[in-house]
Amino acid sequence: SEVSVSWRPSAEFAGNAYRGEGIVLASPQDVWECIKPVAGGLRTKWDQNVKDFEVVEAISDTVSVCRTTTPSAFMRVISPREFVDVVLIKQYEDGTMLSAATNVEHPLCPPQPNFVRGFNYPCGCFCIPLPGELDRTRLLSFFQTDLGGYLPQTVVDSFFPANIVGFYSNLTKAIKALKA
Repeated sequence: SEVSVSWRPSAEFAGNAYRGEGIVLASPQDVWECIKPVAGGLRTKWDQNVKDFEVVEAISDTVSVCRTTTPSAFMRVISPREFVDVVLIKQYEDGTMLSAATNVEHPLCPPQPNFVRGFNYPCGCFCIPLPGELDRTRLLSFFQTDLGGYLPQTVVDSFFPANIVGFYSNLTKAIKALKA
């Protein structure tokens, strides 16, 4: 399916806020199974931008502090990154599932060697059921990421849109593998 990617200057930091939107040919539950931010989840298996994901502290059933690491990217122009976020998971009465996050400092997760500390400003993914279409999900994602380090903004601006399209493409492949 087609993916729409748009962006505008972020109100949070000196970069851009990105929005990705597309229809995924799978149930909201299958989409959620692939993207939900949990330790041992499927995301590290299919998302080329997530090397590892760990829960640093579970605050409640729906809120946790998590550390995500990424591999190098963009032909190794972008070094491996780590992000520490407070993450909220919520399900609404209409079946929409939400994962929202923002950066946080945590004493159990100081900056690690060999990683550049990046910062996620308020971001998230919505898995939205389409009424009467059980095997189609509207996936809406928002990213506001300061990759940290000394990357020129032009490198970041050329990296993110294609990266978001790749996220949707790889998610579609992961869902097909999940159903197989």
